[in-house]
Amino acid sequence: MIIKSDSLKINTNKNFEIIDITSLVNELISIDNGIVSIFSKHSTSAIVVNENESGLLRDFEFMLDNLVSDKFSYQHDRIDNNARSHLKSFLLSSSECLPVKNGKLELGTWQSVFFIELDGPRANRTVTLTMVGE
Repeated sequence: MIIKSDSLKINTNKNFEIIDITSLVNELISIDNGIVSIFSKHSTSAIVVNENESGLLRDFEFMLDNLVSDKFSYQHDRIDNNARSHLKSFLLSSSECLPVKNGKLELGTWQSVFFIELDGPRANRTVTLTMVGE
């Protein structure tokens, strides 16, 4: 069994941004077969797997904005005015654990891995990869 780790840095340009990181993750995979944990080290971002279709991605942003509306006053905003970003992150996940086969992510036909920025723009967001396999 082999355990390896790596990381990637992501710069974002908008307050809410969906970035397909599938190819970046595949470039960093250094095991043949096993699993990779993909983890965002930020509490106002997320890692998700879904389809990279523009209408769906706009629908996803619309859904999150309606679930966590700006028409409410949130307690956390007294600290740094980004409660909505944190609350959206609670609904998502900071990580995904995915299979690796032949040195690449073993995803479904329409699946991609996304980094979701919820409080941008930001520089040097860190996503860590922990790979376990052979």
